[in-house]
Amino acid sequence: MREPQAPNPGSVAETGRVALVTGGAGPVGAAVVRSLAARGYAVAIHDHAAFQQARDLAAELVAAGVPSLAVTADLRDDGPMRALVHRVADHFGRIDVLVTCAWLAIGGVFEEVTADDLRTHFDINCVGTFVVAQEAGTFMVHQAEGGCIVTIGDGGADHPTIGFAACSPSQGAIPALTRSLAAEFAAHNPQVRVNCVVPAPGLRRQANSEPVANAVLSLIENDALTGVCLSVG
Repeated sequence: MREPQAPNPGSVAETGRVALVTGGAGPVGAAVVRSLAARGYAVAIHDHAAFQQARDLAAELVAAGVPSLAVTADLRDDGPMRALVHRVADHFGRIDVLVTCAWLAIGGVFEEVTADDLRTHFDINCVGTFVVAQEAGTFMVHQAEGGCIVTIGDGGADHPTIGFAACSPSQGAIPALTRSLAAEFAAHNPQVRVNCVVPAPGLRRQANSEPVANAVLSLIENDALTGVCLSVG
């Protein structure tokens, strides 16, 4: 595991803080990216299906004076996702915040849901979140200031929406994953914190994602919290 290298000239915001947001081109991800940029973070914006939108958002932020980088990898591919984290750390010199906004939610008739449908959702929503958090958190462990990881769950796991039987179980695993990561990283560096935001059912699909972004910021900025799952909406 390599520690971050010295940042490229001009790649770090005035605050010196760096955030990586997966699914950063989606409604929730873009709201989180803009909120972090407004707080003085340099931002790496990940997206796979919407990489061009991630590039456009990064270009917009760079034009506004915010160091930004668009990156892409499929959350189902372990190696490329870990390499993506290394690329971000090498480019900016550090990673202070990770927010995992990427997710998959494909609806369908219950009787037609297959085991492969469940596996695909778990691979992206749960395993993908674990891999990127494990890799980014390992960089944070080597930083004296540690860092903060915020996962995004979905209230549909506790109050399921009809037609999303393949998605809800994977989202239900996110709070348990969050608490496990919080305990693991605290054992290596107590300054590494892991928390979760759980939007109300359907909130992640709405255009107004400001409540979720505000909840993410509150967990990042309260350095006394770890292993917390915050419901929103």
